[in-house]
Order: sequence, then structure tokens, then C-alpha cells
Amino acid sequence: MLMKRKGIFSFVVSLGLVAGCATTAPAPDGPVPPQNLLGSTDELQLITELSIDLARTYGRDQVLVVLGLENTLLNTQGNTNASCSSSGQKMRTTRPAQEDAAMQVQRMQQAGLKVIALTSRGVDCLDQTIFELNSNGFDFQASAWPPANGFPEGFSFAGGNSAISYEQGVFFTSSQGEGPALKALVEKSGEPFPALIVVADQRQKYLNSVMKSFSTSSIKVHTWRYTREEPQVASASY
Repeated sequence: MLMKRKGIFSFVVSLGLVAGCATTAPAPDGPVPPQNLLGSTDELQLITELSIDLARTYGRDQVLVVLGLENTLLNTQGNTNASCSSSGQKMRTTRPAQEDAAMQVQRMQQAGLKVIALTSRGVDCLDQTIFELNSNGFDFQASAWPPANGFPEGFSFAGGNSAISYEQGVFFTSSQGEGPALKALVEKSGEPFPALIVVADQRQKYLNSVMKSFSTSSIKVHTWRYTREEPQVASASY
């Protein structure tokens, strides 16, 4: 009986030693590597809080925030490719998708994040687009992903059928695949790749395109479908 008790005691001590070893194992250095994520929200504040928190975790130079213009930053009544005039004769009245949208963008910019706008418009809409953004409190030039002057001359990418342009922190994709275009922009910049890109857009097909384009990349992607404008988009005439 004594031997049995000793055996049980030895077994318990052994478990204790194993448990002790397990609990004292050194924790891995640094944060958990970022992962891909898909979500939806009707609140830009969520995107802001998430992006600022990711910047604290991985470094603000490691996070790029990409915000869709159409029905995400601005209400465009479902219209993504209206004709534009550099003279301003066809300026449309737009409003922010939510009242504090500009403030939320400014919070990310003040936290030192790189934040850009993405639109399916062509560069012929540059003047109108910048006017619409500025008149609603948005300015992406200071928070633009490098280079500072962008690519006003335009550039092409594999699979695209025309040149795309990037100016003043606004990326004009000319309704070409947003995923391949965004990947081409990050690669063309010559900058070290970000660890993570946060993308918010009302259009699911563009988010899917982004996720697919970066699926084999070292860059992880958080895609958020912005749903606040869906009722207006659904009822709009295209």
C-alpha cells in the first residue's frame, strides 16, 4: 500500500514538473502575425478603431488603409462612372456617407497611418473628384502612400486594359480590377510592403478582387463591406 501511494505521489510530482515546464515556456517574441479577415459594418468608426489598434500592434508604417469613394466615403447615388468635366461644369452635389466620415479619416491620419481613397473613376474625373472630396472635408495628400507626387502620368498593370493614375492620395482605377490595380500600386511604389492592408468598400465584388489578388502575397488583407448606403444604392437608377 505504501509503495502504491509512493507511486501515485511520484506520478503527481511528475505531472507538476511537466505542468511547470509548460507554464514557464518562454512566450514568442512580438505580436501574433496578422491574418486575413473579412467583415461588414455600417460604421466607419469601427474601421478607424481597428486600423489605429493595428498600427499600435504592428507599427503605423506597416498598415495601409484604403477607403472606397463610391458609397463608402461619399454618397454617389449608386453612380460610379458619371461623366466628368475638368472645368467643373458637371459637378454633382454629394454628401458624406455618414456625418462624421471626415472626422474618422482624420483620426487615422493624425495617428500617422497611410490612408488613401480608391475610386473606379478614371483620371479624367480628377478635378471633380478632388473637389467633391475636399468640399466634404476629405484630404488624402498628406497621408498618401508614397511616392508623394503619386503617378500622375499613369501606369499600366498586367490584366489591365488602360492606364491607371494615382494623385493626391486618390487612386483612379478606371473600373479595372481593383485588386490587381491595388497590388500593382503597392509594388510600383518601390516602398517596403506593408504587413497589412485594411480595405473598406460598399462593393463586395471589389473586396473579393482585393482578397484574391493578395492571396499569394506576404501582405495580409482585412476587407470590410460598408453597408450604410445599401438602401440608397439598391433604389438608385443606374
